[in-house]
Amino acid sequence: MTALPLPSPVPQSIVTRVGLVFGGRSGEHDVSIRSARTIADALSTGTNRQRYRLVPHYITRGGRWLVGDGATAALSDTLPDEPDDHLPRLPTTAHQVDVWFPVLHGPNGEDGTIQGLFTLLDQPFVGTGVLGAAVGMDKQAMKAAFATAGLPQVTHVCATASALARPDELADNVEQRLGYPCFVKPANLGSSLGISKAGDREALLAGLRAAARLDDRLVIEAAVPARELECAVLGYGHPDASVVGEILYDSEWYDYATKYSPGRSSLVIPASVPRVIHDQVQCLAVQATQAVGADGLSRVDFFYQEDGQVLYVNEINTMPGFTSQSMYPLLWQASGVPVEELVHRLIGFAQARHQRRTLISAH
Repeated sequence: MTALPLPSPVPQSIVTRVGLVFGGRSGEHDVSIRSARTIADALSTGTNRQRYRLVPHYITRGGRWLVGDGATAALSDTLPDEPDDHLPRLPTTAHQVDVWFPVLHGPNGEDGTIQGLFTLLDQPFVGTGVLGAAVGMDKQAMKAAFATAGLPQVTHVCATASALARPDELADNVEQRLGYPCFVKPANLGSSLGISKAGDREALLAGLRAAARLDDRLVIEAAVPARELECAVLGYGHPDASVVGEILYDSEWYDYATKYSPGRSSLVIPASVPRVIHDQVQCLAVQATQAVGADGLSRVDFFYQEDGQVLYVNEINTMPGFTSQSMYPLLWQASGVPVEELVHRLIGFAQARHQRRTLISAH
């Protein structure tokens, strides 16, 4: 791994006010809170304690913004359950923030919406911009971008919820293209939400109907026997890749419960793979990030078939989890970048990108 320079650091005498945004209108609301706790702890640890001042912003499940003591309470999971109709739908505290750190997972958080808001506010924010977030979130658009870049993928079929008006026609197409078993996925959800595995037509149609209740755009993928590898990407302009990790789990596949239940899965960092495969994963991870137009941070997931040493790019996550079980910070820790330094670099990249955008706009 090459060195990761910190671009245009803020003078150490200046305390940077970080608007940490978490919660959100997403099925991954609770995961977002857990991720935010990690970020908050990292911002108040070691040298970061003098560099940054945390300004927490909690977005309720109803899409309202809560700042101050209420947001602090939500961060510690002590917020009372009460109506939020009196709260604003947009942040009213932009003057209190120097750089935003959105740690929102799933729809309304990593799909370009919050990124568009911060772009309109003309303030720096951690993570990718609107394009990378939107393309990376929608699995149909993501797969199209990967295909254009020539990245290897498993065979898949894209569909819409309206296609279920002719279920037999859709099932015929899937069976001809993929066969069984296969995975059915909503195109715009993360953390394995809404995903099902189908071994026959009945299960396929049931999975499609369930996914269609969550999203109008659907993806069906061939199931391949493979190990699951992941690689973290960090940087702006010339991103770097972390060591490669592997996920082991005790279920049939890596579903939501397995991901977030202690003891159900384990991480092997670094993954025990040949050096040539490790290097290829790092290279493909950077290419995948660039293919969707993302920058800042991302985690790229792979399928690795040992027989023949075949790699497939599975998907990209442009706002990966930061929980104690999350691969992204653990991969960078194993690469020599502890979480306190990681969040510091992410904030530095956000400021550098905003400076560049400001310069470009001035010409």
